[in-house]
Formats: sequence, structure tokens, C-alpha cells
Amino acid sequence: MKLSVVIVCWNDREALKDCLQSIYAGTHGTDFEVIVSDNGSVDGSVEFVRQTYPEVRVIENGANLGFAKGSNAGIQASTGQYVLILHPDTVIHDGALDRWVEFADRHPEAGGFGCRVLNPDGSDQMAPRPFPTLRGYWIAALYLWPFAHLSDTFHSDTYVGWNGDSERQIDCQADCCILLRGNVLKRFNGFDEQFFYQYAAADLCRRLGDAGYSIAYTPAAIVTHLGSYSANRFPIRFKLEKYRSRYRYFYKHFGPRGAIRCRRATLAGIRIRQLGYTMLNFIRPKDAVTKRLELFRAVAEWNQRVNPVHLVEHGADTSDHRVDPA
Repeated sequence: MKLSVVIVCWNDREALKDCLQSIYAGTHGTDFEVIVSDNGSVDGSVEFVRQTYPEVRVIENGANLGFAKGSNAGIQASTGQYVLILHPDTVIHDGALDRWVEFADRHPEAGGFGCRVLNPDGSDQMAPRPFPTLRGYWIAALYLWPFAHLSDTFHSDTYVGWNGDSERQIDCQADCCILLRGNVLKRFNGFDEQFFYQYAAADLCRRLGDAGYSIAYTPAAIVTHLGSYSANRFPIRFKLEKYRSRYRYFYKHFGPRGAIRCRRATLAGIRIRQLGYTMLNFIRPKDAVTKRLELFRAVAEWNQRVNPVHLVEHGADTSDHRVDPA
């Protein structure tokens, strides 16, 4: 088998329709299999896949294991020379997988491969990116990146002067769609399963880089990513899981002080956004603005309460009613 496509699903039935259709309609010369790793969906996702795409292998995990652990379940079942980790809220452009695999065959030195990722409006998501840094996170948290045209100082973990139009080596690719060499992926035991939501791909790419593997990028393979399909339905829970994964990443790669500094940036950024939305709510009250303020209050309270070092070292429950209002 040349390619295994692993899709982690959690109540993503509607998104899966377009995702799977694009894979089967747009892949022409590559031998591939599709594995859906389902994290306890109750919206008929499993039934839809089995009825519409009986050739797809479905793994029922029985609960929401998160992105990394759900992906690993699919990786273990995969048989492909390459493994594509794909979010369900993506659409593969015609011929993209064929060109991506051809590109990978030409780069035996690489352990992973990035592609061009577009927003639904056709703008570039810049999924290929440098490794996350504390400096870059501070810039993003303080909302300084709009001033990047004034000085490179304000660039937030992006490749300055590059628009994604050319092949190159990159540090990492966003986890919405990343192609990995199957034998390398299994040798590294897949993703670190402590990353529930986000940062898992950045962590894996860093581990691959430390072992001497490069990550190669091609603009010839194009994917459209809707973005935050599940997170938009449960904003507080996914926000907190993102913070938790971020703390783990900076703790793992920058030590306890890295996690503490990350928390400072997080709280500063939340306060700035609270102030902005409070002013907006005063000038022009709207339900959407009120909901954003409620979200920021909840995540500010959680971030003030937790010790990021203790959170990483001992774990914490982020699934109670305070963070999952479903």
C-alpha cells in the first residue's frame, strides 16, 4: 500500500462527507486506504462511513481520546508507505495526494511533508511554519503581529518574506494535514498522546528534526481547511485543551520556566482581548460579543487557577461542566 489516510473523527459527520468525497474523487494514480479513527461520535458518523464507504476501515475508540491518541490508533492500523494525518474538516484538491506522494518519493531524506493549506475563501493559512517559540507566542498573545509590516520584530513564528509558492524545508506543518513516512512514524511511536488538541504535529516534527530527519514542503499539493469545526461547537473546552497542550509543548521543549512564561503571555493576551470586547460591548452590545466575553472570563479564571508545571507533570481534569458546556 502506497498511502494510508488517517482521519480522526468526533461528531464530524457533515464535514466527513466532503472530506471523503474529495479523497476518492481527486486521487487518480495512488494506491491508498482510508482509516477513520472515531472518538465516540454520536451523530451517525460511523454509520455514514460504513454505509457510504464500506471500503473505509473504521476504528471505534468509544470515547473522545483527543487528536494525538486517536491518530495513533489509526497509525497502528495503517499499512501504507506514507501516512497522511488529516482533519475531517478538509477538502483535498484534485490530484493533490498524487502530487504529494510523488514529491515525497523524491525526498528520501525527509521524514515528513507539508503542503499548501487554504482557507475557504482561498487565502493561505500558512500551515508550514517555524517551530513555536516563546517570543512568537508573546507577539501573538499581545496582538502585535499586525505591525509586522513595520518591523520583522513583530513577526509571530512565520517565515518572513516567503509566501508558500516554492518548495523548501520547513520546521513543521500544522496538524490539519501532514504527510509522514510510515516506517519513521511508527519508529517514533506516533504522536505524544498527552497532546489532546493542537501542538502534537509541532512536537513530532521537532523530535524528527532532532533525529536528523527534515520536513519538506511542496506547494503542488493543495488542501482547503475549514478550521476549528469541532472547536467552534465547544469553544470553552477546546480553548482550555489548547492551552493545556501549549503548556505541555513549552514545558517539554523549554523546561518549567518555558511553561510559566507561556502562562504569563496567555493571561496578558486574554486581558487585552477582554478589554477590547468590553469596550465593543459598551459601544455596540451584541449577543456574539457577550458570548466572547463569557468565553474569555472562563478561560481567564482557569488559567489563573492552574499551575502550568503541575498541570503538565500531574495532569488535570478539563472535562467537567465548567469547561464543556454541551
